[in-house]
Amino acid sequence: MRPSDRHPLDSLSDREREVLACVLDGHTYTSAARLLGLSPHTVDTYMRRIRAKAGVTQRMQLLRLAMTDTLGEGGGGAAETRGQASPERR
Repeated sequence: MRPSDRHPLDSLSDREREVLACVLDGHTYTSAARLLGLSPHTVDTYMRRIRAKAGVTQRMQLLRLAMTDTLGEGGGGAAETRGQASPERR
């Protein structure tokens, strides 16, 4: 795999992935910190590092990257599946 083929979130550490998952699940920095046994300042530091590694500035951009990371390439992003029922709803 060429470096340009890597997903922007591939370089995250395990702890960074944990913090990102909590925040993307809707936790505030304070509640994510409590859940992970960290201080809110540490969660903020992790989120700044994550955004820098991913090359984004906003939480929604991270959500989009995380979704493409989870779905995989060609896995049916929002633009590709708009208007289609999920398999569970058919």
